[in-house]
Amino acid sequence: MIVVHCNHANEINPRVIAAFNLLRNNGIPLFNQSVLLKGVNDNVAVLCELSEQLFSHGIIPYYLHLLDKATGTGHFEVSETAAIDLVKQVQATLPGYLVPKLVKEQAGTMSKQSIQ
Repeated sequence: MIVVHCNHANEINPRVIAAFNLLRNNGIPLFNQSVLLKGVNDNVAVLCELSEQLFSHGIIPYYLHLLDKATGTGHFEVSETAAIDLVKQVQATLPGYLVPKLVKEQAGTMSKQSIQ
């Protein structure tokens, strides 16, 4: 299994699709993780398009991460409350298998923490 990282459907171009196909054709399952970014993909239509594009190329939309707090990234931050609302809207639009799990990293924990 390989977890790829696409935040927006615009990242899925013919070169990327060819790489995805090469991996899939060699029996490697593909999952995607995205980071929720204000002004980039914090929109129901954008997230739905991303999930649909990924799935159409054999990739399972797996995780949607809240932004890790790091110097210089605050302008991309989406609040947890807004993220939960956004994912609820995506759930109302897409079938369940296309809705990534909303998660966050938490210092001192061994794995991602589910939010919902």
